[in-house]
Amino acid sequence: FEVVDCGSMAPSLIASELFGHERGAFTGAHNEHIGAFERANGGTVFLDEIGELPLDLQPMLLGVLARRRFKRVGGVRERSVDVRMIAATHRDLRNATNVGTFRADLYFRLAVARVVIPPLRERTEDIEPLARCFAEQLTGDPDAQPFDPQTLLALEAHPWSGNVRELRSALMRAAMMAE
Repeated sequence: FEVVDCGSMAPSLIASELFGHERGAFTGAHNEHIGAFERANGGTVFLDEIGELPLDLQPMLLGVLARRRFKRVGGVRERSVDVRMIAATHRDLRNATNVGTFRADLYFRLAVARVVIPPLRERTEDIEPLARCFAEQLTGDPDAQPFDPQTLLALEAHPWSGNVRELRSALMRAAMMAE
C-alpha cells in the first residue's frame, strides 16, 4: 500500500514519486528511484488530492491505468505493474473536466466506483467516536473519557468546514492547552 499526496509535492517531483527515475535522469538524480507504482506492485496505490495533479502529468497516469505499463523518468524500458488505484480529492473533478483543468478520459478511468463522503457537519453521529479515537491517540490512554455531554453537544454543533482534519486539529489544540 503506497500513498502519494499529489497536493503536497512540487509538480516537478510527482512523476518521479509515481513512476520512479533512472540515475542521471535529471540534475540531482544520483541514484535510481523506485516509484510508488513499482513499490505497490501486487497491491494498492492511493493518490490523495488527485485533483492537484498537474495537467501535463495526467497523460502519464492515464497511460499506466490503461496499459498497466510505464517508464521511469529518464528510462527507456517499459515496466509492467499489477496495482489497484484509489484516489481522493476535495475538488469537483467532473466540473474540472468541464473547464479543462482535469482530463475527461482520466476522470472516467478513475470514476469507475465513486464513494462520496458527506462532510462531517452532515454526519454528526460520527463526531463522538472520532473524537474519542483522536483523544486516545493523543493521550495514549485507551480509557480516556475526556468529553462531558456539554462538550459533545458543542462539538456536534460546530460546522466543521475542515471535516475530520479540523476536528483532529481542534482536539490536538485542546490537548496542548489542557493542564
